Amino acid sequence: MDRRTLLKAGFVTTAGGLLVPATDSLTESAEARPRVAKVLARNLSTPWGIAFLPSGDALVGERDSGRIFRVRKGGGRRQVGRIKVRSQKADWGEGGLLGLALHPNFRRNRLVYAYISRASDNRIVRMRYRNGSLTRPHPVLTGIPTSTHHNGGRLVFHGGLLYASTGDAESPALAQRPGSLAGKILRLTPDGDVPSGNPFRNSYTWSFGHRNIEGLAFDGRGRLWASEFGDDRWDELNRIVKGGNYGWPRSEGGDGRGRGTRDPLARWRPANCSPSGIAIAEGRAWLGGLRGHALWSVKLNGPNRGRKVRHFHERFGRIRTVQKAPDGTLWITTSNRDGRPSDAHPNDDRIIRVRV
Repeated sequence: MDRRTLLKAGFVTTAGGLLVPATDSLTESAEARPRVAKVLARNLSTPWGIAFLPSGDALVGERDSGRIFRVRKGGGRRQVGRIKVRSQKADWGEGGLLGLALHPNFRRNRLVYAYISRASDNRIVRMRYRNGSLTRPHPVLTGIPTSTHHNGGRLVFHGGLLYASTGDAESPALAQRPGSLAGKILRLTPDGDVPSGNPFRNSYTWSFGHRNIEGLAFDGRGRLWASEFGDDRWDELNRIVKGGNYGWPRSEGGDGRGRGTRDPLARWRPANCSPSGIAIAEGRAWLGGLRGHALWSVKLNGPNRGRKVRHFHERFGRIRTVQKAPDGTLWITTSNRDGRPSDAHPNDDRIIRVRV
């Protein structure tokens, strides 16, 4: 094909004048070398959800206390609210104040969404952020099964709709039941209704067969990616498709047989990863490793698609959340005070800005 045809087909011109596919530019194919820019906040306890404000500052929630802070993009924090939650930290529990997300029209309506655990259920609530503080939360979706472990909890808006990850609530069979809210990725309107276009009639379910997803992120092509905790064999990075069945509890790490379930792009032994948060930047998925004490990157496109690289191994301990900031950097949170065995570092837990 001639140069004009290649450009129309989506190729881009590099600084050296070469034509390469836009999905495999030199930026994406170069070796990933993340580097620490700054520690933005210290002395937190299990910071979990991050939602970036238009200013570049972020709202950050503590899982077990229910406190929400405004963390400045230049560093420093102050408390702006608190939600009553149930965490069960003493039992190594995984519930509490989990994901945070801003309404797509936040500049106008000031709405903030949170995924929280109560004694009876997990639920999605929303609040308004006015005059530097958050109002009382109101329910958007209730009745998501809860347990000590496997509560899911990540929230992300895309195309005006809210996507939420749920765990199987330690009842694996629920993950294969499209009518259950457990073990799913849910898709709902900002008001909590079932939107048109969902794959199952009158159901919030977007995908199913999940054990426990704590990471959701969309890439520049509009593809949804999720990080998922395995049981004792494989952790997973999955591309999520409408109506997809991801196998749990029938399979873990994919079965490679194409029997109606989807296999992951990448997988890890749980001791090496245990992935929680995920962000997409520079053609890669970036995942926080809890048991693995590392930040992982996975190439999403091109000839090395699925290639995994480990970064910051044993430097920060347990890494919980990875979120892309408006300026293109990553904010990562440590999780060394979450009740699991860990050698806590001085001033943990921290929020660290990383350049990629």
